[in-house]
Amino acid sequence: MSSLKNRIRRLLPVVGLIGLVAVATPVALGVLGLVTWGEAVLAVTVLFLGVAVCGLAVNLRSLRRSVLELATSVGTRTGQVTELFGQDRLELSRSLDGVRAEVKELRDGALPRAIHKITRAGVRSGRDDYEQQVAWTELREYLDVAPFMPPLRGWAASPDVLRVLVRIIDRDRPELVVECGSGSSSVWIGYALRKAGAGRLVAIEHDARYAELSRALVAAHALEDIVEVRHAPLTPVPAELADGVSAEVPWYDTGALSDLKGVGLVFVDGPPAATGPEARHPALPALLPSCADSAVFVLDDADRDEERSLGDRWLAAHPELIRVEEPTEKGAHVFTRTP
Repeated sequence: MSSLKNRIRRLLPVVGLIGLVAVATPVALGVLGLVTWGEAVLAVTVLFLGVAVCGLAVNLRSLRRSVLELATSVGTRTGQVTELFGQDRLELSRSLDGVRAEVKELRDGALPRAIHKITRAGVRSGRDDYEQQVAWTELREYLDVAPFMPPLRGWAASPDVLRVLVRIIDRDRPELVVECGSGSSSVWIGYALRKAGAGRLVAIEHDARYAELSRALVAAHALEDIVEVRHAPLTPVPAELADGVSAEVPWYDTGALSDLKGVGLVFVDGPPAATGPEARHPALPALLPSCADSAVFVLDDADRDEERSLGDRWLAAHPELIRVEEPTEKGAHVFTRTP
């Protein structure tokens, strides 16, 4: 349409000039007396009609060309739309085929297995939560603790492993308990020793700031006479790693433990695994010389492969030890000397 308008604009000056000549010629002949005024008017009318017919013919030709161009353009666009629609249909068909395959896979077994897995995980989580609640309640009632106690689980020891420790304390009445790590569990062990009527706890902590927080927690429960938190920075300590490889691993500075004698119970719950590989392996070789013959080692987080592996090497290096696995949330292995 814009092309047609442009052609019409270009023809207007030509048509105007022709019209001016057509009008001026008969008028001039009439003024000169060469024709009558009637003949002049007739000539002007005929000329106007001729110009109009010529202009109409030109416009019709242009209009025809524009219509043909429009038809060609419409045909091209129609082809493009048809092609795109065909591609979209093909992609949609492929997508639907993929969805059908996934639905069939789920229907044939994946969905029931996923539901079964989720259900089992939910049942296991509910069972674990129930067991921890039972252990928490038993600890509170047996130890007669303060109304507001530091939380357990997560980074801290779980109630069920604390219950294992309390049973050992109640049975053996150790004079000295050593805890690798400090925090909430230090307070609970302190209450257990107070309940037993004897013994003290030395909790060793590699982080100075956390050691201060643990001391403040102990003081809040008025257990300073039973619980001591010692800062022992991590230093390289010789250790036998997997496959018999000997190396140095970061462990507590043994200088902070040199005065410990007659240890009856060791709770190995540190250093954190993030401090390095085999971080807890040095606990037994470093502390066993300071232990009483009846000493017990409790290794927390024993469900982890690394802890189980280092426990195996403890047994290999010390044949006099036996291991009992306690079914706690994170796994607890209890090591004692054979009678």
